[in-house]
Amino acid sequence: MSWQERIVIDPEILLGKPVIKGTRLSVELIVSLLAQDWSEADIVRNYPGLTSADIKACISYATLP
Repeated sequence: MSWQERIVIDPEILLGKPVIKGTRLSVELIVSLLAQDWSEADIVRNYPGLTSADIKACISYATLP
């Protein structure tokens, strides 16, 4: 799986910030939650439309050179 399958950048959504496809949840939000010691399970529990693959895609996107 590549992040391109799950992350979109559209100027019409959140001013062009990268978001998880089909949501208005930004990569920045997910990475921020992980930095605050939220687990994948915590994130999925609080945002039930997300999957583990979505979170992994956010991490992959955030670590691009």
